[in-house]
Amino acid sequence: MPGQIHLERRDGIAEIAIDHPERRNAMSLSMWEGLGDACESIEKDETVRCVIVRGAGDEAFVSGADISEFGAVRSSADAEKAFNRETSRAVLKLATLPMPVLACIHGFCIGGGVALSLTCDLRYASDDASFAVPAARLGLGYALGGIQAAIQLLGPAVTKEIFFTARRYRADEALQVGLVNRVFPKAELDAEVRRLAETIATNAPLTVRAVKLAAREAQRDPLERDTDAVQAAIAACFDSEDYREGVKAFLEKRTPRFRGR
Repeated sequence: MPGQIHLERRDGIAEIAIDHPERRNAMSLSMWEGLGDACESIEKDETVRCVIVRGAGDEAFVSGADISEFGAVRSSADAEKAFNRETSRAVLKLATLPMPVLACIHGFCIGGGVALSLTCDLRYASDDASFAVPAARLGLGYALGGIQAAIQLLGPAVTKEIFFTARRYRADEALQVGLVNRVFPKAELDAEVRRLAETIATNAPLTVRAVKLAAREAQRDPLERDTDAVQAAIAACFDSEDYREGVKAFLEKRTPRFRGR
């Protein structure tokens, strides 16, 4: 089997599981297609307020691309273009989801796994996690978008070190350079990430989505920012039932019940 993508929804949280255990959750072409399809499904579901992306099991998040497929799906420049179209579709769909996306990272996070984690809004790792981008050891060219995403998060110096050396970073090193938000003991990671997702899911979804939109636009060139969309999202918060509920709940000293409208 070339691996699978599983999608589950529960209590306003969607969980995407990358399942290819015999190859430490390496991504095949069909899995990239499945990831894009899962993101499309989530995007249409108004009940989803937060997303968790994880590797199946606890040995790996994603150990990169499935190199056993390279002879068939990346055998030439034209084949590489077709492969990149599908991976780019999946990454774009994940990156543009309107709700927060959390990466739950156990064990190996290598190559495309690092790129996938950078597409998420927040990254949480187990203390046994390790990170590397081994493109320089395989002779691969790395797309501009992936380099740009790394520089936006880590800065140019750290990004160059990661790509030039192709070395592995331990979880504590990844935390130090800003590659992950927090590191948890391995036995606690799943519960902690779920708890964080539940916290986000109980907050006002229109506010959270407006913040994510504003953060995305803030990273663009000032001349390319869609400030009208940001202002519309902010206005929608103040015009919403949730805003009135939030103020009322605060005055009544109770937990608000947000509905996303």
